[in-house]
Amino acid sequence: MDARLEAVVDIPAVLGEGPVWDEREGVLWWLDIPGQALHRFDPATGDDQSQALGQEVGSLVLRQSGGLVLATPDGFVAYDWARGRGDLLASVESDNATTRMNDGKCDRQGRFFAGTMAYDFTPGAGAFYVMDADHNVRKLFGDVTISNGLAWSADDSTLYYIDTMTGSVEAFDFDIAAATLSDRRTVVKISESDGLPDGMCIDTEGYLWVALFNGGAVHRYSPSGALDGVLEIPAQKVTCCAFAGDDLGDLYITTASQDTDDPNAGKLYRCRPGVTGTPVTAYAG
Repeated sequence: MDARLEAVVDIPAVLGEGPVWDEREGVLWWLDIPGQALHRFDPATGDDQSQALGQEVGSLVLRQSGGLVLATPDGFVAYDWARGRGDLLASVESDNATTRMNDGKCDRQGRFFAGTMAYDFTPGAGAFYVMDADHNVRKLFGDVTISNGLAWSADDSTLYYIDTMTGSVEAFDFDIAAATLSDRRTVVKISESDGLPDGMCIDTEGYLWVALFNGGAVHRYSPSGALDGVLEIPAQKVTCCAFAGDDLGDLYITTASQDTDDPNAGKLYRCRPGVTGTPVTAYAG
């Protein structure tokens, strides 16, 4: 795939993650999980600001009433950048010090879906949850090792999901009215030599963009699971990707610098791959 790639934030993140485009402010929010930092990147100025969070936050979404909602080790937290503080909305595994929340997104109804994982990557120690608009949290399934990328089909009938250590992208039939899942199946199987599937997003053509940790690339897959293109990244530990910008035609890619002396690692990258993404939905609660 021929798309000119540029590093827009050079300060290396330990583990960059969770990019989310905020059309209200024209900025990209993203995280450094072990760095315990929330970043706000303004593409108009090139300025990247950060705030210390004091804990490892796995993902974030916008909130319809303003601000953000973070998936934290304690649960879902409403966060106000101007105040630099958060308020707990709902607990998730807060009595388990061995796990934390990881990747998450909102469906078109504004419910926040996110999973958990063990700090030491214990197999099957995590689970997958949804927080409804009334802050009620439901466990959808367990036996998760590293809950990661999410995406919904344009007609909301399919939820795509990554548990990294399975080496695959799975799909569920999704009932948007009840937020229930059924008919779990594998749609993409990724070779270990290509890396581990991490974060994921979807474009307006229904193709999945999958970040490959230790793979130095983002792969584009058709809805049927066929490999359509490879975007090579000059850092091996590619963690997540998201469409952004006024036309949702910019693809931002986060990377990690942990356990490597690669000078390209941990940067935030951007390119224009020739397709556009779908708008994010903010949390409704």
